[in-house]
Amino acid sequence: EVIEPSSERITPDCPYFPRCGGCTYRHIRYEEELRLKKQRVQDNLSRIGGSDVTVEEILGAQDTLRYRNKAQYPVSKDGAVGFYRARTHEVIECEHCLLVRPEADAAAEALREYMQSCRVAGYDEKTGRGLIRHLYVRSNAAGESLVCVLVNGDKLPKEDRLVTLLRDACPKCTGIVLGTNTKKGNVILGDRYRTLWGSDRLEDTLCGKTFRLSVPSFYQVNRAQAERLYAKAIEFADLTGQETVLDLYCGAGTITLALSDHAKKVLGAEIVPEAIDDARENTARNGVKNAEFFCGDASDVAKKLARENLRPDVITVDPPRKGLAADVVESIAEMQPGRVVYVSCDSATMARDVKRLADLGYTAQRACAVDMFPRADHVETVVLLSHKKADSYIHIDVEFGEGEGKIPVDS
Repeated sequence: EVIEPSSERITPDCPYFPRCGGCTYRHIRYEEELRLKKQRVQDNLSRIGGSDVTVEEILGAQDTLRYRNKAQYPVSKDGAVGFYRARTHEVIECEHCLLVRPEADAAAEALREYMQSCRVAGYDEKTGRGLIRHLYVRSNAAGESLVCVLVNGDKLPKEDRLVTLLRDACPKCTGIVLGTNTKKGNVILGDRYRTLWGSDRLEDTLCGKTFRLSVPSFYQVNRAQAERLYAKAIEFADLTGQETVLDLYCGAGTITLALSDHAKKVLGAEIVPEAIDDARENTARNGVKNAEFFCGDASDVAKKLARENLRPDVITVDPPRKGLAADVVESIAEMQPGRVVYVSCDSATMARDVKRLADLGYTAQRACAVDMFPRADHVETVVLLSHKKADSYIHIDVEFGEGEGKIPVDS
């Protein structure tokens, strides 16, 4: 019950709010949402990170509606296609989401029709039975889309019917893929994919470069804000064109290739083989000659490069929400870069890592928040860390030779 509404409170514009857990701030003015997000990042850096760095600004989004270029709909055992209720795995049926592109809504409706008409069951997390687990839709700036249906098996009944419904619903669809995920739990993506129709990749442009993206490849969900985020990361890196840069958790190479225009050499590392394949293809497609990619866990790659005495001038990291593993932090410090640029979608785990890096000689110098997810809970952050310089020096003059006050050479 609201006894006295705040001056910042507004009437939610979504009929599913707050039952659907996708949005957190639909009842608050956007300016106040930005203030709260910036303050959260500042609090985490201060309280968790023990840092006195100031969050300089938060870069708000021009568009707060239908900005997501990727939608992932969980499917319930009774065939509901929507999003989870907050802090639960109860699927709230959602026919029109204000965060996703119209083609994603259309694909979700086509999947509902397929499941009903062909009597295909949704997945039951408790029993591990049922077929359809998630619907994945990725879109590009041109309005084209790549659709993937994640299933608890290797095939679906009447796959041709599914393809027809999805193509009719999404006329600019470029490909439809079936992903297999037979593992119990709530992991979304599968470990193998089969193309039902069209291409298994989608092409998009970002920071003046062209990228081909497979289903497993990481790619920022808000293209306009991603360009501002990467521009800020490049600003913090302060490159002159003579540096070697190591980009950990590089995904399909988006940050790596954005950095390639400003560095002598860039190296990218990523654990997902499909993403590395995309990164290498994107490098060739864009005619980039100074980029190299490694497939492997960030920790293993960092240790390998440290053992090989690689000394990058700058290291950039963009890890998942869980942040950096402790041994990755140690390997970064062992390579002794002058600067570390940390891009994060979870300011709490980032602040924890800022503290870890501080213990190894790296101090947070600058911080900026970027609202990649308007109306939702998360906020992106970029932090620049630099290696500490000695506060003072002791100069000792030693004179070698014979005589009083001198040190004999043979000593």
